[in-house]
Amino acid sequence: MNFSERISGRDITKEMKAFEMRAKVLPPDYQTAWKEIIQNLWIYGDSTGRNLMPIFDSVLELLEVTSEDGQSIDEVLGDDSKGFCAALVGDEGAKTYRDKWREQLNKNVAKKLGGLT
Repeated sequence: MNFSERISGRDITKEMKAFEMRAKVLPPDYQTAWKEIIQNLWIYGDSTGRNLMPIFDSVLELLEVTSEDGQSIDEVLGDDSKGFCAALVGDEGAKTYRDKWREQLNKNVAKKLGGLT
């Protein structure tokens, strides 16, 4: 990946397009699950989403293998796709980007208030 692709985010766009092409050959119920997983995982990404690319790749590989084995999507993910995604990123206590921003804002406010007293 070159510098301009990294700065512009085109590297992520290319990876996501490649993931989407792979997902198009999955059965319809797997495609629906893939879309839900992507939506549920984005909130755990950093500002660029690069930290999620290996996770997306692994999840898509799991879906490809299990669909080839003939398993149903419920056997693979269970009935809680949000819980599945939370477990992927490090358990239910994993912080979303909103949590991280809120924590940083609180630290900045506390620092400013502490400096005034």
